[in-house]
Amino acid sequence: MRQILLTMATALIITSCTTSKLTNEQRYEKSLTTFTEKVSQKELTKHLYIIAGPEMEGRNAGSPGEVKAGNYLVDYYKQLGIDSPKGDYFQIIPAGTFSRVKGEMRNVMGFIKGTEKPDEVVVISAHYDHEGIKDGKLYPGADDDGSGTVAVMEIARIFKEAEKKGFSPKRSILFLHVSGEEKGLLGSKYYSDNPIFPLANTVANVNIDMIGRVDDEHLNARDFVYVIGSEMLSTDLHNHLLEANKGFDMNLDFRYNDPNDPNRFYYRSDHYNFAKHDIPSVFFFNGVHADYHQPGDTPDKIEYDILTRRTQLIFKTTWNIANAENRPVVDKPTLKK
Repeated sequence: MRQILLTMATALIITSCTTSKLTNEQRYEKSLTTFTEKVSQKELTKHLYIIAGPEMEGRNAGSPGEVKAGNYLVDYYKQLGIDSPKGDYFQIIPAGTFSRVKGEMRNVMGFIKGTEKPDEVVVISAHYDHEGIKDGKLYPGADDDGSGTVAVMEIARIFKEAEKKGFSPKRSILFLHVSGEEKGLLGSKYYSDNPIFPLANTVANVNIDMIGRVDDEHLNARDFVYVIGSEMLSTDLHNHLLEANKGFDMNLDFRYNDPNDPNRFYYRSDHYNFAKHDIPSVFFFNGVHADYHQPGDTPDKIEYDILTRRTQLIFKTTWNIANAENRPVVDKPTLKK
């Protein structure tokens, strides 16, 4: 009888542990909807009018405008209570590192440490530089890439709120704002050559570059986003994206998801400096428009409802990667430029 009671007690303990684990997973699944809905159009709008405002002088790499924008980002993370990795919010790129930029550039970083797998890092990135002032004309870069910049900021805010409410990410998340993209993906190249965290521990890169507008191809179907690279290296990463879109039902347009695409978009944004190191990477994009790299890329032309929807989808995708049981497996051949 004693042995029977002992066996029953052991079974109850095992069942209790299993139930607790399932309950925790269910809590995270249920909370995802709650936190996704907290992505704020008001917050995105407020920050984009500042980031793409005249006081930032077009954020040319290595310029005083970039310094102002970088300081704004750091102040934002400090106000949220988001730490810096390794004790510094800036990764300094010394003047002269790249011949195309005379001044010092700075990548900006915020960091939330994971609870279960803190050494595994998800990098969510956007470039915050633009074209600056040329021939006396301001190039605000509201879409390119003010939209991606504020999306990363807002996603960081939501992850921090989730952490405060007991839903810390299981993996660590690095919120990375790179400089020098317009000069040739320089900031992300510098990071991948001098990573703050080992590239072997970087499980994925989620990159955002222009998500605030609607191109001519989708004027009558605005609820879309171009997705590039999600299945180039990893089926798992692609599946995390598809799972995030279940019930969300945004049109995921994969037409540029081709290394042989004549536009070569796969090679033209910062995710590529992660992908070339076999890090599963995905690039979210709204396509080019008449104001691309023009003074007319202003914050009043951003379609903020669409920007909000895309930011929600990207948040969900990042949440899935950060909280999955296993890191995305690289199961496809490397694509070299």
